[in-house]
Amino acid sequence: MNFLRGVMGGQSAGPQHTEAETIQKLCDRVASSTLLDDRRNAVRALKSLSKKYRLEVGIQAMEHLIHVLQTDRSDSEIIGYALDTLYNIISNDEEEEVEENSTRQSEDLGSQFTEIFIKQQENVTLLLSLLEEFDFHVRWPGVKLLTSLLKQLGPQVQQIILVSPMGVSRLMDLLADSREVIRNDGVLLLQALTRSNGAIQKIVAFENAFERLLDIITEEGNSDGGIVVEDCLILLQNLLKNNNSNQNFFKEGSYIQSMKPWFEVGDENSGWSAQKVTNLHLMLQLIRVLVSPTNPPGATSSCQKAMFQCGLLQQLCTILMATGVPADILTETINTVSEVIRGYQVNQDYFASVNAPSNPPRPAIVVLLMSMVNERQPFVLRCAVLYCFQCFLYKNQKGQGEIVSTLLPSTIDATGNSVSAGQLLCGGLFSTDSLSNWCAAVALAHALQENATQKEQLLRVQLATSIGNPPVSLLQQCTNILSQGDKIDRRGSKIQTRVGLLMLLCTWLSNCPIAVTHFLHNSANVPFLTGQIAENLGEEEQLVQGLCALLLGITIYFNDNSLESYMKEKLKQLIEKRIGKENFIEKLGFISKHELYSRASQKPQPNFPSPEYMIFDHEFTKLVKELEGVITKAIYKSSEEDKKEEEVKKTLEQHDSIVTHYKNMIREQDLQLEELKQQISTLKCQNEQLQTAVTQQASQIQQHKDQYNLLKVQLGKDNPHQGSYNDGAQMNGIQPEEIGRLQEEIEELKSNQELLQSQLAEKDSLIENLRSTQTSPGTNEQSSVTASARDSEQIAELKQELVTLKSQLNSQSLEITKLQTEKQELLQKTEAFVKSVPVPGESEAGMATETTDVEGRLSALLQETKELKNEIKALSEERTAIKEQLNSSNSTIAILQNERNKLQVDITDSKKEQDDLLVLLADQDQKILALTNKLKELGHPVEEEDELESGDQDDEDEENEDDGKDQDDI
Repeated sequence: MNFLRGVMGGQSAGPQHTEAETIQKLCDRVASSTLLDDRRNAVRALKSLSKKYRLEVGIQAMEHLIHVLQTDRSDSEIIGYALDTLYNIISNDEEEEVEENSTRQSEDLGSQFTEIFIKQQENVTLLLSLLEEFDFHVRWPGVKLLTSLLKQLGPQVQQIILVSPMGVSRLMDLLADSREVIRNDGVLLLQALTRSNGAIQKIVAFENAFERLLDIITEEGNSDGGIVVEDCLILLQNLLKNNNSNQNFFKEGSYIQSMKPWFEVGDENSGWSAQKVTNLHLMLQLIRVLVSPTNPPGATSSCQKAMFQCGLLQQLCTILMATGVPADILTETINTVSEVIRGYQVNQDYFASVNAPSNPPRPAIVVLLMSMVNERQPFVLRCAVLYCFQCFLYKNQKGQGEIVSTLLPSTIDATGNSVSAGQLLCGGLFSTDSLSNWCAAVALAHALQENATQKEQLLRVQLATSIGNPPVSLLQQCTNILSQGDKIDRRGSKIQTRVGLLMLLCTWLSNCPIAVTHFLHNSANVPFLTGQIAENLGEEEQLVQGLCALLLGITIYFNDNSLESYMKEKLKQLIEKRIGKENFIEKLGFISKHELYSRASQKPQPNFPSPEYMIFDHEFTKLVKELEGVITKAIYKSSEEDKKEEEVKKTLEQHDSIVTHYKNMIREQDLQLEELKQQISTLKCQNEQLQTAVTQQASQIQQHKDQYNLLKVQLGKDNPHQGSYNDGAQMNGIQPEEIGRLQEEIEELKSNQELLQSQLAEKDSLIENLRSTQTSPGTNEQSSVTASARDSEQIAELKQELVTLKSQLNSQSLEITKLQTEKQELLQKTEAFVKSVPVPGESEAGMATETTDVEGRLSALLQETKELKNEIKALSEERTAIKEQLNSSNSTIAILQNERNKLQVDITDSKKEQDDLLVLLADQDQKILALTNKLKELGHPVEEEDELESGDQDDEDEENEDDGKDQDDI
């Protein structure tokens, strides 16, 4: 308030005094009038004065206006006037031709009045409640006032809204307002509300903001829309940037698919408006927010996957190869495609298959590299192409191999009709433009990044320098250009070419002893490097000296001592004599101390204001950080320490080979165990099926017994000796039915015996499988222990099942014998009945016909009886065969038992051998730990992966011991 009074005191008196009195009278009328019309007119008058006399109205009327908002909510007109007045007081949006001091004073006024308004948090809560009113004259000025408050003191107002009940939800309703002006201003309000506040961003996102904003963008015409589309895109960026929770929600809500129509711009040259260019810029930046290298790797890869599956990457590649696209949109599209494919193999493979619409078609990579090595192209475009090439090769060994293969003699197109990526890189590497040299060197270095195979392959590349001269290797040509220095007239930076070549050579030689040997074979390379390091040059050359020191240090650290004249110890002595160890380390430190080093190490994207700043590559800064310390230690190490280190390395290599051997052995054992588990599960299933079949057969036999007893009871009721002729006729009528039943029962028994025979055949095949699995060669110790134990259980179960089947077959054979004897008795009774039938005193003709009928029936019964006898004979033969099969099965089981005993003896021996091996491994681990401690004492860095791997081996050995104990328990 003192500040405000001071501002008022500095203003001139006179007319101001009159207006101040007027404002005071209006404020009194607002405070004391009982009629609503009088208060409304007074507030309307204050609104008209608030723009010109902002300070006076603010000081005198703010408290009264807030009171109006609290007490007169029933009248929308006076509420609207009060909100407009407060907006005019607080807002700094008035465009006036004023001096700079007046502008600063106006901004201070806005922040001061905002601070006064939000000092009472109830005022902001009151404003939020007013936004629920649908009346246009209340809602629209309320939106503008809250937006202005957020612009003035954003964090404080955000905190008040965050703790207000349903505060954010009330504001989200503005996006659903049918009046476009309120909806559009609501988007601006949410922009200010969500800026740099993750908690509010999450609430807004979960209030369905993504769907509403995407719908608005679609309604407005996507990229062809107006400034509303721009505002929606900015709000989307606020919600997604640096907010992993919202990014995950956006991906899982399938909103990425909704972005594809944004980029259907076609290939026509219909003109690009400034608004369309701005919209597309924001759309591309929104994609980059989702796939930024700074995001968690899992979230980035899932977004990259979704963009490929919905066709968004294909749409971006279409824009990339289209004609008529503005240069800045093309540059941003290249950067966006770069990050969509970075580190994701599927997208990288797709990008490698994209062809430009030319005649003949050329790969998109080749077309882009043409732009990179063309000095007439814009600088930002060349940087974007380099970033795209780097992202294509990032963690992509397949792509690295394809690029290097285009330089090898076997793959170069002899006709010269097509230009390959490798040829373009070599052309850029040896051109007279220093920026092309640097870009080509960095691109080629990325083709070798963490890929020892391609480093060795690149040593095969031969270059024809001039007609008549023999070809030289690419490595030799790089060192030749490096040694010439400033002798070649180049356009651009003086040191850019040499820095690029040195970065390429350092990347090439690191972790590749063969390349180091090739480099040292040229006797001029080491003297050149020592000469460069030893000289006292200006500040510009200090970076080159540092890189030369790094390259020389790499030749020492990764030297395998295969060249007698350039062994590690001799190179160290050379450094000590010609340079001095301290001087060498000081020159090596020039790299990380350079002002552009830290800038390049921050982000993977090469983003430089001008070509002169293009010195370091992001991946190279990682290499420097990794090698600087180990090279320093290597320079100060003595020859004895080097020898000890080599011995330790050899021991570690032997240990690694042993560990690898046992790992492979354990993998094989695991596979065999899985196979045995599958076999046992199949055998269990077959066993269950056989048990169900036996149960069914038992039930069928019980049914046969019941039927037989019923027949026996029916036959016992009949008396064949004392009946009359009519009784004999009924007996003759019933007996064929009973014989038919017996025949059906015999058929069923026959089918049951066939089923049992097939089951026995399946059992024989199972026994053969078990024998083959138990006697198969090549099984290891651990698998034989588990297999034999489980197979013994299976054999015991199968043997028990065979015993039960045998008993069931014996019972069935007894049943068949009983049926045969009872059938013979029935036949005898039938013949006796026929002989004892009395002949009544009837006519001879009738007797003859009846006798003929009876004889016919008897002959048919005798024929059927003969057939039944034959079938019973066949069944008895089959039963004999089944008995023989059971005997052979018993012998097989005995043989298997003998083999199981032998296997148990072998298992005991193998277990002893395994215990000996475990003891040997434990001794080796102790030796390795001692050697590792010695290495640490000597100052040699021990990689954690080796320790972890040894720890993993110990864990695996312990698991094997536990498995062995479990097998013993079984």
